[in-house]
Amino acid sequence: MDLTRRPRRLRADGIRGMVSETTVRPEDLIAPVFVDATTDERVPIDSMPGHERVPVSEAVARVEEVLSTGVEAVMLFGIPEEKDERGTRAWAENGVVQRAVRAITEATDAYVVTDVCLCEYTSHGHCGVLGDDLTVANDETLSLYGKTAVSHAEAGADMVAPSGMMDGQVGAIRDALDDAGHSAVPIMSYAAKYESAFYGPFRDAADGAPAFGDRRHYQMDPANGREARREVARDAEQGADVLMVKPALPYLDVVADVRERFDHPVAAYNVSGEYAMLHAAADRGWLDLDAVALESLTSVKRAGADLIVTYFAEELAPRL
Repeated sequence: MDLTRRPRRLRADGIRGMVSETTVRPEDLIAPVFVDATTDERVPIDSMPGHERVPVSEAVARVEEVLSTGVEAVMLFGIPEEKDERGTRAWAENGVVQRAVRAITEATDAYVVTDVCLCEYTSHGHCGVLGDDLTVANDETLSLYGKTAVSHAEAGADMVAPSGMMDGQVGAIRDALDDAGHSAVPIMSYAAKYESAFYGPFRDAADGAPAFGDRRHYQMDPANGREARREVARDAEQGADVLMVKPALPYLDVVADVRERFDHPVAAYNVSGEYAMLHAAADRGWLDLDAVALESLTSVKRAGADLIVTYFAEELAPRL
């Protein structure tokens, strides 16, 4: 037996950390924040322990809590005061996200990313305008995404993140931003977003569940990997600055493939169901929450993600 090569030599205390190949840093993390125009007080999200919907008046305080942990970036999701068929509050100058962005950027140094979609704003809960067949009308929806992104940029958003999975959404938003004088605002595209069973708690948090049907006709089939390459390539060609895969843990193969094939920064969204299931297991005493959360995020970084959107950001950042 040849024992001249002993990998255990580099696993001893002292050297182990020095040769560690993957590091998760607070500045790698983006913390989601839910701002709710329908409430005057913080509302706990039962399916996402530790997270709340906050009123616009509490948006700055909420972001300051995030910043105090070492996390530098937040992603804002809005719950509007009213909804309609077209989701018009999504691009309203006095909309919930627009008001929150103005307050946060004026009072803090947070890097503010905004979700660009219509599902939280439409009365039917789908991510765009419905056609006669009750599916989302792709091309008609694109102009509304552009209007929403411009309204976020004008409010002061540092980056916009279209999540609707409409064909051509990145190009439409890039054109709209450039035409409005916001060519410096980057786009983090949800480039490979799957129709996943792991989104349940988020839909409770953002009040964005579809009123009927599902999103299978515009979000990707979980069985498809090669399709992700085509989706990501289109977004890269249309001007996406960051390419996101969502969810993270069940799609680490896709994260790794995107990292290998594209030289863009890669993001992964460690979604609400991934967060909730670890909390549930920890509540039963089956898992050490901090340990499995850090291991999970490390696996996402190891797969190739540069950035991670995660509900664990605040919990883990002080340990990193």
